[in-house]
Amino acid sequence: MQGYEILIKGLVQGVGFRPFICRMAAKHDLPGTVENRTDGVSVIVQGDLKTIDRFSNDILQLAPPASQIKSIEINSVTIPGFTSFKITGSKIHDDQITEVSPDIAVCPECIADLENDPERINYPFVNCTNCGPRFTIIAGLPYDRPKTTMKSFRMCQKCRSQYNDILDRRFHAQPIACNSCGPVYKYKDRDKNLSRIDEIIREVSSRIASGKTVAVKGVGGYFLMCDALNNNAVGELRNKKQRDAKPFAVMFRDLHSVKQYCFLDEAEEKELASWRRPIVILGQKKSLAAAVSDGLNTIGAMLPYMPVHYTLFKELKTPAVVLTSGNISDEPIITDDHDAEKKLMPYADAILSYNRQILNRTDDSVVRFVDRKISIIRRSRGFVPRPVDLKFNVEGILALGAEQKNSFSLGRGNQAVMSQYIGDLKNQATYNFFIESIDRFTKLFRFKPRCIACDLHPDYLSTRHAEALMKELKIPLVRIQHHHAHIASCMAENGLDEEVIGVSLDGTGFGTDGKIWGGEFIIADLKNFRRFANFDYAALPGGDKAVDQPWRMAFSYIYKYFGDSFDYDSMPLFRIVDKRKLAMVRDALIRNINTPLSSGAGRLFDAVSAILGLCIEARFDSEAPMRLESAIADDTDDFYPFQAHQAIVFADTIRSIIKDSRKHSASLISAKFHNTIAQVILEVSKQIRKETSLDKVILSGGVFQNKYLLRKSLYLLNRNKFKAFTNHLVPANDGGISLGQLVIASKTRK
Repeated sequence: MQGYEILIKGLVQGVGFRPFICRMAAKHDLPGTVENRTDGVSVIVQGDLKTIDRFSNDILQLAPPASQIKSIEINSVTIPGFTSFKITGSKIHDDQITEVSPDIAVCPECIADLENDPERINYPFVNCTNCGPRFTIIAGLPYDRPKTTMKSFRMCQKCRSQYNDILDRRFHAQPIACNSCGPVYKYKDRDKNLSRIDEIIREVSSRIASGKTVAVKGVGGYFLMCDALNNNAVGELRNKKQRDAKPFAVMFRDLHSVKQYCFLDEAEEKELASWRRPIVILGQKKSLAAAVSDGLNTIGAMLPYMPVHYTLFKELKTPAVVLTSGNISDEPIITDDHDAEKKLMPYADAILSYNRQILNRTDDSVVRFVDRKISIIRRSRGFVPRPVDLKFNVEGILALGAEQKNSFSLGRGNQAVMSQYIGDLKNQATYNFFIESIDRFTKLFRFKPRCIACDLHPDYLSTRHAEALMKELKIPLVRIQHHHAHIASCMAENGLDEEVIGVSLDGTGFGTDGKIWGGEFIIADLKNFRRFANFDYAALPGGDKAVDQPWRMAFSYIYKYFGDSFDYDSMPLFRIVDKRKLAMVRDALIRNINTPLSSGAGRLFDAVSAILGLCIEARFDSEAPMRLESAIADDTDDFYPFQAHQAIVFADTIRSIIKDSRKHSASLISAKFHNTIAQVILEVSKQIRKETSLDKVILSGGVFQNKYLLRKSLYLLNRNKFKAFTNHLVPANDGGISLGQLVIASKTRK
């Protein structure tokens, strides 16, 4: 008998797709089967072609919200004949793979079940085919319960009945569970242990209300929670965690609470409430506890995404809690229960854990909106492991990323599968996480490396690991310049494969001349690049110390441009810094002792921030530029003078800033400085266009996380008839580098 096979590819597993297909088949009265395969979802149906077409259109139009259909293929096949429609066992199809669903925030129906479903009253792991954990619990494909960390939880009769009921929204929900058969939370403090969920919720709420900190096991790891309105509680958490000033993320009870404390537009609200539930950087309207943001004018806001968050907020009086990663220093977020008790109890007054393993750790993702378009700062929960679609084949390429904010990418066909945010590889625990994650992704996505790509920097741990893999696997290694990779990442996600104007601004990247780059204007395609212009080189007195102590960069720039003729005592900054340290830095600059040269844009931002007294010593990564941007309140189009040649010289800029600092506010000066950098971008882009006729400008690199600068640059470029492109699918910072490495390697490998 003739039938039809419909092969659906994309994000179609772990998102309630098979149950959805069953409902659509019932609607169109089509008998047949649906099964998960490693390469997608296969539907075989018996019926006439007109009905099949209507069925296929409904699949496209009505697919589950978290799904993403990339293609539908319909082919005639011989079938045995069907009398009903059913889900059949999953199959492995060669080495092809389908997409793996990210974790999905709990849906409104499941939230209602917390109060209405007798088996799930306050059940902290309620889920259905439309929501719940996915990537964090999956061990292999196809996506079925035995290949998740739910395999050890045997379904009760009620759950199994719902799992097998085509009309139930838990039909084939792999993590299905209830109070009778699923994972459970347990509470522990120095005096007692609790296991009843109602007692746990009351005790945790009481602890938070009394100014205490509780460690809570989340979807992808442990978090530390305290009252975001209690300054003593937040301050004590800062002290315990040795996190002096870096802003804390805040979970609000609901959108109404967010709107009380934050400014947000329609696009921000939509993303905040989306199934991804990221942290969204919003403008601050009303202050939380002062210690939450420590003087910055933004709040990293998010909404509840686990059932336990909702049950806690029903009991809590406060509308907002700090929810920060449960880790030590720069280590990755903790997932192991034993490690959590050992490492987090010194910071927390109690710990809330559960008995299901987290297989793939994930932090909360962080995003920001610029002109109503998303800009990803940290790509993890809710986004990973969704791939980036490309226009060319990258099969077999493993790109290992950079040293800081690391992520890696592997190539499968015309897709880049990027890892979750890994972190700073200099930390041993983070490096171990890096190695572990490469192994997990390799197995999960049936990946066989044929080529490795890494950064040009010889001392990055990612580079050293690439070299070790090259020798072990006997496969080619492609070394890629850091800023070329930044530009390529943006080109790849925007579907560009041509020569462009590349503007890459960040703090640090190893240059082809052996110096530190970071203020780069290049003419590039996906294979080659040439440097057209760069920010003037400045010395980093003390090497890495200059990054941690922005006053050193202020002194370096001023000494470079004005030498001993400048009256250093006339500046408040240099009256604060120890005279002996100033003398040592001056001596080091004169004698070229530990003063590597850098064209890094980040160091210029550091210097200006220090000159204005906003950040003299940095307590966290990028604090000086963040405080410089946060200072802007004035609305002006004015900018400072500069000289844009092959080397972009900021002597006149620095001189004017120092002069302005004696009579104008830091707000106005910061705005004018940011406008200056935007004008530099425009001016050099014009020079390149005049020489080459290129008009597509790529903006990438960590500096473009600066909302004011990115918005101003886009405005000027578009007004001057350039076509400007920025990162939206991957971070502009080093978290997106691996995507750029991947596509460059695809063009250069033999």
